[in-house]
Amino acid sequence: MKILHINQSDETGGAAVAAVRLLEALRNHGAEAEMLVLEGGSDDSAIHSMVKNKWSRILRKVKFAAEVFSFVPFEKNSRQRFAFSSGRFGYDISENPLVKQADVLHLHWINQGFLSLNDLNKLIHTGKPIVWTLHDTWAFTGGCHYPGTCGGFTSTCGNCPLLKSPGSNDLSALQHLRKEKMYANASITFVGCSNWMKQMADRSSLVRKDLKHSVRHVFNTIDTELFKPADKGKVRAELGLPVDKKLLLFGAANTTDPRKGTIHLLRALKHLNARDPNLKNELELMAFGKNIDAFAHELPFVMHPFHTVKSQERMVHLYQAADLFVLPSMQDNLPNTVVESMSAGVPVVGFDIGGVPEMIMHQENGFLTAPGEWKDLAEGIIYVLGNGTVLGENARKFAESHFAPDAVARKYVDIYQSVAGG
Repeated sequence: MKILHINQSDETGGAAVAAVRLLEALRNHGAEAEMLVLEGGSDDSAIHSMVKNKWSRILRKVKFAAEVFSFVPFEKNSRQRFAFSSGRFGYDISENPLVKQADVLHLHWINQGFLSLNDLNKLIHTGKPIVWTLHDTWAFTGGCHYPGTCGGFTSTCGNCPLLKSPGSNDLSALQHLRKEKMYANASITFVGCSNWMKQMADRSSLVRKDLKHSVRHVFNTIDTELFKPADKGKVRAELGLPVDKKLLLFGAANTTDPRKGTIHLLRALKHLNARDPNLKNELELMAFGKNIDAFAHELPFVMHPFHTVKSQERMVHLYQAADLFVLPSMQDNLPNTVVESMSAGVPVVGFDIGGVPEMIMHQENGFLTAPGEWKDLAEGIIYVLGNGTVLGENARKFAESHFAPDAVARKYVDIYQSVAGG
């Protein structure tokens, strides 16, 4: 059975990381799996990039710009420009040899100029069974990637809070209707990375209206032999970090994305500093991701910046050097940062949102608090620093039992066999 994974990238974004890890796990398990991406940076022979030369790169940029700017007349707030995808521009891959050869098409994240709604419809009309891992909610909403408190996706969408002129027949309602018509005769099996995402998909009218659309739940996988605990002193020395400090780690693809909650982390750290100014001599912050310099001047503690980390080995070392990872996200599915941190034996302090409580057991392998409660987030930091050894050991055990590559690969193979009738 040939499985083709389809994702916008093999490098950029959490979905890309999760998809590539799953591809590797499936191939190591013996599955015949390959991946098609719009533009790739990997030298893996199983990953095929559509962008291969100067002109195809120019075309990719044009389609990306067209997709983004087509939404500008509808957007309510430019800061949330990428919170909604209209799916107007993309590539028709239905005639691609890899698609034609595949027995099952496995979709991941397909937005920002990769697959338009028309392109998705053409894939559906190939008649091939589709498995779609839900890295966010776009597949079953009128266009948003995270609905927040909006429940419109459970009916017909419309009156979208992300749009400048919300109404019963706004862009979200029209796109919801298009998807409803597209999905009507489609064979799609959705897979939530978290049970939280699965439950939202189950509530979606786009899924409920057709019994063909089942929803499963499978955690993302990780190489637990790569992301594992190590001697902190040795790793810190290699990274040029202090060996005698408590080090907090924070990071995201884009740290200024409001959804990532950087403002709550800043408030928590300022609260800790006000409560005990001597913590400046004991506590420091490691940060990675885009735009970390934007908040550095507000920090009451020394920050060690790592910016965008492209090397997986270096990312492993950051976790291994840390005493804890802080996740102040207000909306998230199954963050790779939590999976990676736990596998490295580093406990996580975070808000009780999305799929996070499915991984973090309060005061057992980390610390959970109510969303937005930054004072409690600060208390969680202190608690974990005082109980880090036991919490870290429990985090590692959880990762080994839930994220191990072979176990995740087996679950997906079972899904492939069920949808392909094999």
